[in-house]
This record gives sequence, structure tokens and C-alpha cells, in this order.
Amino acid sequence: MAFDLDLNAGAAAFDFADQDIPSRLRYWAQTKPDHPFMIWEPRSGEEQRWSYQTFDEETTKIAAGLQSKGVKKHDKVMIHAENCPEMVLAWYACAKVGAVGVTTNTRCVGGEIEYFAAHTEAVGVITQPKFAEEIKNNAKNVGWIVVTPDNSGEVAEEAHSFPLFETLYAEAASFQSRPAEPLLPAGIMFTSGTTSLPKAVVHTHANALWSGKMGSASMSMDTDSVYLGFLPFFHVNCQSWAFWGALGVGGTAVLQPKFSASRFWEVIAKHQVTHCSMIPFVFKAIAMEAVPEQHSLKIMPMGIIWKEIAGWLKAEPFASWGMTETVTHATRSDFTQEWPQGSIGKPTPGYHLAVVNPETGEMCKQGEIGELWVHGIPGVNIFLEYYKNPEAMDKSFTPNGWFKTGDMVHVGEGGHFYFTDRDKDALKVGGENVSARQVEEVCMQVPGGGIGEVAIVAKSHDMLDMVPVAFVIKGWGAPEDEAAFAQAIIDHCKANLADFKVPRAVYFVDDLPRATLEKVAKNKLREMADAMPAIA
Repeated sequence: MAFDLDLNAGAAAFDFADQDIPSRLRYWAQTKPDHPFMIWEPRSGEEQRWSYQTFDEETTKIAAGLQSKGVKKHDKVMIHAENCPEMVLAWYACAKVGAVGVTTNTRCVGGEIEYFAAHTEAVGVITQPKFAEEIKNNAKNVGWIVVTPDNSGEVAEEAHSFPLFETLYAEAASFQSRPAEPLLPAGIMFTSGTTSLPKAVVHTHANALWSGKMGSASMSMDTDSVYLGFLPFFHVNCQSWAFWGALGVGGTAVLQPKFSASRFWEVIAKHQVTHCSMIPFVFKAIAMEAVPEQHSLKIMPMGIIWKEIAGWLKAEPFASWGMTETVTHATRSDFTQEWPQGSIGKPTPGYHLAVVNPETGEMCKQGEIGELWVHGIPGVNIFLEYYKNPEAMDKSFTPNGWFKTGDMVHVGEGGHFYFTDRDKDALKVGGENVSARQVEEVCMQVPGGGIGEVAIVAKSHDMLDMVPVAFVIKGWGAPEDEAAFAQAIIDHCKANLADFKVPRAVYFVDDLPRATLEKVAKNKLREMADAMPAIA
């Protein structure tokens, strides 16, 4: 008897049948109980280690504690913290309950925190002492707040009256387990945002398992691999590449609070690190550090093939392109052939890629620049959805399921992909995407008004690559004192935006350069910004 098969549903049902994050963790806890899964390497103090068995046991106790607070399947728990063991433990405990760990950017403040909590309908928040007051004042819809005992290993000076993280622990025997559901949402990670408010990207258990399977294979990880994670756990790099990658092969993830140039090689030697994500900021920061003659670092996941880096740091570059929505690398190089300088690799097995003229909808020929489109299985190798955002879903997907990334690429000889540029109005500040539109909207709300028009663009910066600056046409009611007005705009942004989004300078102009249809010519503004004095 013939029947119709929905290939997407089929892939979700069979690729990871009867599997989820807890089952994968339980497998390693049974087969490699003493092998380290997470190592915490704080700025000061002693390291902490969790074997697969101890990590499995501890997250079960926390899961039981979450259930005792009324957390159930599908509930959202906001985790607002800098890298720390409690953050990771809480996320995996939520996965055991069937709840969704919502990891949020700790550099966000005020209205952004209110948006994160309200948009996801978070039932509670796990945070750190340094953020407790900000959470209390802005995440007003949550039922409870729990605070870690310190700030990522540093003694907390902030006083608060909230229950401590230890109160989440309950008897493991009281935990009510559930059957594996591969397509059950496990996490929400907010995009850094290049078009107004950040979008809530939903990742499933199958997404995490896919990353552990294909992401780890792409990076040549195995059970002896040790991935150093110092980028924020609330971003896909640390959460997926490091932790899901390690979970997929029974490897180890070393977690640091933040990147440390002075301790970079020390930590690598101490834990025999084999893998470490590299971004331009890191290269600049370690430039003055001596490279050991012999070291354990083998593979450096990075954006492009950069052969000089391989010779300098004595490790292999792994070029790839990916984003929060693709879960892991959708393009990749490998270690079996020579790759041309600047390449971001070729399509990773499981992903279908196309380069499309965004104006005509036609596929680009070799060498032609177009928008990168990705086709995959939602909830398996691409994200499940943007939570409560049908407008973004309609805008981002074609009717036949191609995801429009907004990234501009071209395909060169031999089928090698090359990154060309993203939307030129977008900013990337020290690795964080910034929505110019969001910053402009906040600027327009400065108390007392006085802004007629504002344009946010990137200004080149020695360390961060670029920083946001504002060009302002004064409107009715603008103060006479331009220096005081500029500071008022910056102060207002500081109170309502993450620090990396705050304009570093405000330039007052009589008019803004225009392109066709009176659109602001931001390319001209970027040139004007770079002609201004350097910003520290």
C-alpha cells in the first residue's frame, strides 16, 4: 500500500530515534564513567572536574530540584550568567526535565532583559550576584530567581536576598524521568541581532545530537579530544562546538570564565587542549605571547583558511561557516587536502547550499556574489524555529524550505566557498553582532528628545575591529551644548543596551549622505567615521 512520507518528519523520527541529550550523557556515564566531561578553569582558585558519571548524577539532582519548584516539560528557564559551572549544569538539568534552557547575553540590560524574559515566558531565572538586581528590576514576569554563590569563581561583593544555587539540589530518587523526544526543544539562544530585536532561536535535542555527530566529525574530534571554551556559553560556539561536540564523542570541554591572553598557553598545556576556537580578537591578544616549541593544540576552528596562522601557532586551521540557526558548521574544510587561502570550505554533508541573487531569485554562477541559502531538516541540522515570531520565519524561509542567511558569498574554482560580506549595514563588535536599527531606535528615545535623525555605523578599531558610532542631525529642542547632548545620548544607550552596542562617539552633522530613494548612504558615513580621530 502506497503512502506519502514527509521527509522532514521522517528524518526527525528516525535519524535520532529514541535518543536525546540525557540518553547521550547517560551512555557515556555508563561506558566511560571516570572520563572528564567538564573541567572548570577559573581565574583564581582550584580547578573543578566533572566526570561523565558525576556530571550525570549532579544534573539529575538539579533536575529534581527544578521539578520541585514546579518546572515541567516545555517550561522556559532563563540562565543569565557569565561562563561558570552552574550555567552548564543548569542547562543540562533543564534538558533532563524537558524544559528549555534560555541562555542570554549578560551584557544586555534594562529593556533587553525584560524582552528576553517576557518573550520566552520564562518561569524562573538562574543568575549571578552581579546581575541579580538587574534581573529583579526587569524580569518581572518570572516566578523565582536563584543566584550562584559567586561571580564565575570570584567572590561576590553584591548583597542580595535570593536563594542560592545549592537550593536547587534535591534527592536524585525524586526525579521523574521522561521518554526521549528528539524534536523536543532543549535550548533557546538569542541571535546577536543584526535586524532590530534579537530573535529567539530554538534548538532541539536532535540539534545537539547532530552537532555532536557531524560537528565533532568535521573538526576531527574523538574521545581523547579536549576543547577549550572561553567564548560565552550563551553563544553557539561554546555551547555547540565545544560542549555538544565533546558530548558527541565522549570528549572533554574545558571552560574558562573569559579569554585570558596571559594564561592561553598555560591552560592548553595544563589540560592538553587539542581544539580551540580562534577569532581575530584572540590572534591580536596573543600576538606578544611566545608560542611553545611543543604543545598539544592540534586544530583551530576559525572562519577562513589563513595559512600564516598555521605556521605561527603550529596548529591546523579548520575553516568553516555557520551561525546560530545552522547549529554547527554548514561549510567546512578538512585535513586531507590543501585548501586555498581565504576559503570557508565546502558544504558539510547533510546541508544543501545555494548562492542566490537576492534581487532576481536566480542562482549565481561561479564567481558571482550572492546570498547564501541553506536547506536542511528543521530541528535536526538547522534550528527548529524562531520562538513566537512567525513574521521572522516567513521572512527567513522560502516556501520550499530554503533558509536565507543574509550572508554574501561566492563560489570559486574547485567549488570552494568564499565569504564576501554580510549586510553592509550590520556591525560586528569584538565578535558580537549589533543591530544598527535597534541602536538607532534607542537613540531616538533619549529623554527630552532633540534628535531629528540618527544613523549608526561602524568605525574601525584596533582591537575590536569595529565599534558603533552615531551620526546625528539635531531636531527640535536639541540642547545647545553638543558635548552634553552627546553624553546624554551615550548614557541613555548605556542604560538600555548591552555595552558593545553603545555608540563610542556621537558626531553631529547638518545632513546625511544619501543614496537612491533617499536611503542613507552608510558606506559614506563609514568613510567619514574612519576619518575621525581614533577611539580608545
